[in-house]
Amino acid sequence: MRVLVIEDEMRLAASLERGLTAVGYAVDVAHDGVTGLHMAREFPYSAVILDIMLPGLNGYQVCSQLRAEKNAVPVLMLTAKSGEYDEAEGLDTGADDYLVKPFSYVVLEARLRALLRRGGARTQTVLESEDLWLDPARRACGRKESAIPLTPKEFGVLESLLRRGGEVATKHDLLEEVWSADFTGDPNIVQVYISAVRRKIDGPFGTDTIETVRGGGYRIRGPHTAV
Repeated sequence: MRVLVIEDEMRLAASLERGLTAVGYAVDVAHDGVTGLHMAREFPYSAVILDIMLPGLNGYQVCSQLRAEKNAVPVLMLTAKSGEYDEAEGLDTGADDYLVKPFSYVVLEARLRALLRRGGARTQTVLESEDLWLDPARRACGRKESAIPLTPKEFGVLESLLRRGGEVATKHDLLEEVWSADFTGDPNIVQVYISAVRRKIDGPFGTDTIETVRGGGYRIRGPHTAV
């Protein structure tokens, strides 16, 4: 899942990026409201973590504009303010949850998971291909009753492929969705993770789920469902 952090405090933004990346999210960061609004419009994020006190446009304005444009992305607002009127204003502009600084990172991550569980069909869906299933909200994967442990990046790669329903994902697609939009490393890292996922979801079960499309990328074989 890809998350947008809009936060002008550089240290806090960097800390959130590191923490969320470590548990498997692809994270993009904006440091002002204008840039953040543009990014939220351009990419279908799973959630937005949005500070209120921002240069350019404040968080209330960003959230209000997204909702006016029928963008239903889950929004978790962050603020140094505390008080029922501030919280009410944030929720009235369309935010889904509200967290006052300073906050516990453990609490933020739990709030984010809760948002994703209730944030609409796109994030609640259990993805399936034959007897392989992946539950993004619970961060769980398996075949029938057998659980398959995946690292955060392995999980992200498989989720990205399953969400395409058999359509081809290029290396660039996977890098952008699972790593970040500004990834500058070796793109062959995608092949490394595809191999790792195959070893876990296919090797022990005698199956062949991920197809390599010559000159194109990768896709999931067979029937696909979202329930």
